[in-house]
Amino acid sequence: MLLTAPLLSKSTFFGSLVKKCRQVIKNQPSKSSNINDRQTNNINDLQSSNSFTATHSVTAPISISSTDRPAAIANFSVSTNVTTSARTLEEKLGLPPRPKKPLTPYFRYMQEQRPKILAENPKFSTIDIVRVLSKRWSNADAALKKRLQDDYKREQQEFVEIRAKYEAKMTDEQRAELKQLKQDVQDAKDRRMMRKRIKELGRPKKPASAFLRFLIQERTNSPQTPKQTYREWHQKCTEKWSRLSDKEKEVYLIESRKDMEVYKKEIALWEEKMVRLGNIDVVRHGNLIDPPEPKPKVIKPIA
Repeated sequence: MLLTAPLLSKSTFFGSLVKKCRQVIKNQPSKSSNINDRQTNNINDLQSSNSFTATHSVTAPISISSTDRPAAIANFSVSTNVTTSARTLEEKLGLPPRPKKPLTPYFRYMQEQRPKILAENPKFSTIDIVRVLSKRWSNADAALKKRLQDDYKREQQEFVEIRAKYEAKMTDEQRAELKQLKQDVQDAKDRRMMRKRIKELGRPKKPASAFLRFLIQERTNSPQTPKQTYREWHQKCTEKWSRLSDKEKEVYLIESRKDMEVYKKEIALWEEKMVRLGNIDVVRHGNLIDPPEPKPKVIKPIA
């Protein structure tokens, strides 16, 4: 069977399986026997912290059902028992890390079997490993699955208890700050996704301003020297621009205005097309007959 791009996309189960397997391979989780000690140390660090002034991320309630199947991989968090390269919200705020979820039975099995598969087939790709693991798991002995499931349930209960102690030490103020921080992260993600979506839909690019045109020209006429930082070079160009006469600036202004007129026509046609196609979310609100309600702004209290 050929593995096509749609089959391996992130939205499909197999694509998600491959992605998560790659992450586990990259991070190489530690042995499951260290879970309780590591989580207990996290609580001790939290108790000894005198500067607990910011927020902690709190994990969602854990469901023990549907954990003995490969499908559980879709909801698996690779942050379990490993220190990932990406910083968590706690680390960004200088706080001890929160307790980590235990490995699900399938990922515990994958962690045990992957070295054996690689030893037998050193040239296997991640996709090949996932395929073999899925097949071996579906044919695995019932006693093995029961052992992994029992280990998971035991560590799951320990995790819930440790997490409850961790959350109990958070104040209402810290929870509010946590909620705001999560919202900020989500808003930033939404903006990135919107920029990507707009680019894919072919939105016309806004023309460069008069100063930016001057800056582009200066890159050729007076480029940055090896001894100069970009900031120093930019400051030098800004000063040079401010010394230009109105007549000298007019050349750049005229070009910018011409391009802006073309842009206004192109963006109007593009937005009209987007409305017809049902892509209302990419149209500027001021151009809609019934624009959506703006998001309420949260005013942070001054400390």
